[in-house]
Amino acid sequence: MELGSRRIYTTMPSKLRSSSSLLPRILLLSLLLLLFYSLILRRPITSNIASPPPCDLFSGRWVFNPETPKPLYDETCPFHRNAWNCLRNKRDNMDVINSWRWEPNVCGLSRIDPTRFLGMMRNKNVGFVGDSLNENFLVSFLCILRVADPSAIKWKKKKAWRGAYFPKFNVTVAYHRAVLLAKYQWQARSSAEANQDGVKGTYRVDVDVPANEWINVTSFYDVLIFNSGHWWGYDKFPKETPLVFYRKGKPINPPLDILPGFELVLQNMVSYIQREVPAKTLKFWRLQSPRHFYGGDWNQNGSCLLDKPLEENQLDLWFDPRNNGVNKEARKINQIIKNELQTTKIKLLDLTHLSEFRADAHPAIWLGKQDAVAIWGQDCMHWCLPGVPDTWVDILAELILTNLKTE
Repeated sequence: MELGSRRIYTTMPSKLRSSSSLLPRILLLSLLLLLFYSLILRRPITSNIASPPPCDLFSGRWVFNPETPKPLYDETCPFHRNAWNCLRNKRDNMDVINSWRWEPNVCGLSRIDPTRFLGMMRNKNVGFVGDSLNENFLVSFLCILRVADPSAIKWKKKKAWRGAYFPKFNVTVAYHRAVLLAKYQWQARSSAEANQDGVKGTYRVDVDVPANEWINVTSFYDVLIFNSGHWWGYDKFPKETPLVFYRKGKPINPPLDILPGFELVLQNMVSYIQREVPAKTLKFWRLQSPRHFYGGDWNQNGSCLLDKPLEENQLDLWFDPRNNGVNKEARKINQIIKNELQTTKIKLLDLTHLSEFRADAHPAIWLGKQDAVAIWGQDCMHWCLPGVPDTWVDILAELILTNLKTE
């Protein structure tokens, strides 16, 4: 017992010394932990999960650089439409037109890599629905993508107006022509009726019925780009052949003017898209492609024989509706579209501003047919290819691939 007690008393001091040496360490560790957690708690909760705002590819400037790489295609692309093939039609200044590069204000814009794009889109399909400005867009897209797959073939299934199939990647890119998006048809009047008021006939527009050209094809596509607006004017539907709007099979009374009619069609088509097009489909709405008629409209000897882009301080003179100029309708139509789409998941493809500068890049008088200008006037609406729509393609490809990565 004495020996045992002795052991106890001789070992106790070493244990006390050990405990006393640990105490400061425990206190220090506790303080460090408190400090660490206080710093964590002070941080905004969203700091680790908030992503930076997406880059605005639509605001920027055109920069002239003679060293800009040449376009990815030339006049031999089999998907060209003759009137837009400005190289074949020997339009002046094509080298200069394609030496301007769009530079967004706060980020870079890379030229599309056709092989990478088609590789990431393998087994997917892209569809354009709308008027000839979307066709202009499509032709640029097809000619660029063909660089990655020269075996691409023309494709016209599923009521497509035109398109291409890229067999190396099992990708289809096509265009469905539907200039008003809604169903419309010509209704002729007898000569006796026409003589009474000068109206030869009317175009019936069913505001709540999508056009046959696209109503049953949307589920085929993984990406859809819609547009409308370029046909909504009195130059297309003058008082002798006006639009008459119907809803649920009956004429709308009192009759609607063109822009209120467009607004109603837009509401119904957007509602249809939201309701019927698969949710997984990536949807874009391309805003207006601006016209550049100077000195009169297309049927009034309007011209666009300019040799360089407009300056920023000239844009409002050409396009602000308050100035009531020849090209005023683009911004007016855009505002209607923006108002309608603001609560939807359809993404705005706002190519208007960057295109407003490029008064120099239309086919103008170089239309490939001898009497085309005498019959139709200069083309200051569509774009030379290669040309401005190639930049549209760069932006669209960037947005498509960005959205695919975040799915």
